[in-house]
Amino acid sequence: MNDEELLRYSRHILLPQIDLDGQERLLASHVAIIGVGGLGSPVALYLAAAGIGHLTLVDHDDVDLGNLQRQIVHGESSLNEKKTASAKARLSTINSTTLIDTIPKKLSEAEIFELTKRASVVVDCTDNFETRHLVNRACVLSRTPLVSAAAIRFEGQLMVWDPAVEGSPCYACLYPVDQPVEINCATTGVAAPLVGVMGSLQAMETIKIILGIASEHTGRLTTYDGLYNDWQTFRFKKRPDCPACGQS
Repeated sequence: MNDEELLRYSRHILLPQIDLDGQERLLASHVAIIGVGGLGSPVALYLAAAGIGHLTLVDHDDVDLGNLQRQIVHGESSLNEKKTASAKARLSTINSTTLIDTIPKKLSEAEIFELTKRASVVVDCTDNFETRHLVNRACVLSRTPLVSAAAIRFEGQLMVWDPAVEGSPCYACLYPVDQPVEINCATTGVAAPLVGVMGSLQAMETIKIILGIASEHTGRLTTYDGLYNDWQTFRFKKRPDCPACGQS
C-alpha cells in the first residue's frame, strides 16, 4: 500500500483482526453483489469504502422514484438510469481505486455460475426465491462463500454459506426449492432503515469471510424484528437430501 492508502484505511489497520495483511486481502478480493437495490445499496457502499478491490454489480432494473425511499446508493439525478450504472457512479465518488464491473441484465444459470467462480464472496441482495436458489446452487457448485439476506416490512434475516466450514448447510437446506413463498416489499412494504441494518450485516460478514475471521456464522439464521428491536438466532443443519448441497 502507498501512503495515501495507509491513511485511507488507517482505522482498519489499527484493528488487530485486520492490520496491514488483512487490508491487503480486502484490496485483492473480488465481491459479486447480485441486486443493487435496498440491500445491495449499503453492501456496495460499505464494501467500496472498506477497500474491496473489485466489485461486480448485477441488476437488470432501472432506478424509479419508488426506490429512493430506501435504496441509498441512488439519487433523484439517477431516475430512469440502470441501477448498475447509477451505483457505479456513486461508488466511484467514494473510492476511485475500486474496480467496478456492471452487468445490467438478468443472468442465466450458467452465467451466474461463471460469475461465482470468479468471486471471492457472493452477496445475494435479490428479492425473489427463484434467483436466490439459482445463486445458492451456483455458489455450492463453485464452492464460493455466499452471504444472503432478506428484508420485508419490519423484519430481516441473514444467513451465510461457507464451504470452508465442514457440514455448512446452504440456503436450500433452510428453504426447500419446491416450497417457494413469493413476497416482496413491492406488495407488502418495507421500513427504509431495515435494509440498511441487514445490508450492513451482509457487508460485515463479507469482510470477515475475506479476512478469515468469521466465527460461528454458518448453520444459523439470524432474524431481526425492527418494530421491537428484537434479535434471534436459529440453528439449522445440513440436509442430506438437499438438492443443492446434499449427498446426491
